[in-house]
Amino acid sequence: MVKIAPSILSADFANLERDIQRIETADYVHVDVMDGMFVPNITIGIPVVASIRKVTKMPLDVHLMIVEPVRYVERFCDAGADLVTVHVEADTEENIHAAIAKIHAKGKRAGVVLKPKTPAEAVLPFLKEVELVLVMTVEPGFGGQKFMADMMPKVAAIRTWIETENPACELEVDGGVAPDTCKTCIDAGANVLVAGSAVYKAADIPARIAELRG
Repeated sequence: MVKIAPSILSADFANLERDIQRIETADYVHVDVMDGMFVPNITIGIPVVASIRKVTKMPLDVHLMIVEPVRYVERFCDAGADLVTVHVEADTEENIHAAIAKIHAKGKRAGVVLKPKTPAEAVLPFLKEVELVLVMTVEPGFGGQKFMADMMPKVAAIRTWIETENPACELEVDGGVAPDTCKTCIDAGANVLVAGSAVYKAADIPARIAELRG
């Protein structure tokens, strides 16, 4: 079954507990952490993740768009993240391996993320170690961007490698996922879809989540 991870970047932060409860038919709560350096925007940090943990039993899928994530992954795990993903572009290969090891040492799931301009091959050094690979289908940093269909060959290539090297690994896409693009992602091999505005702007959120499953 295709999993849906609504991004709270599109939620009402003044009513975040309410808006998390509204997505309870989904599979993950996707939490976008941006530092203003790796990406130009700044969003939320460790205290907010800890607050979210207190109000939901849903798994927290924490996407770190920060430089040198190895510095912070343990604290995000301690705050309640169930899955922590780090960008391969955010540090040296050695430090990305170290970040993955720290996440696993905390008993949590780890993933790596690729920006649109990063080639699919960048996942290969990490593929056997992670529980999830995330392919960005927009430039990270802001919600509401247009879906990049030209990322689908990258998704398909990574799906092929996953089937060979690490069949239990999930393949997630993030950016511009909506009713008119979800099937394209699924057909390319994605089994986890991040959607922000497509979910939170829907008149019927549970119906929209069901629709995105394809």
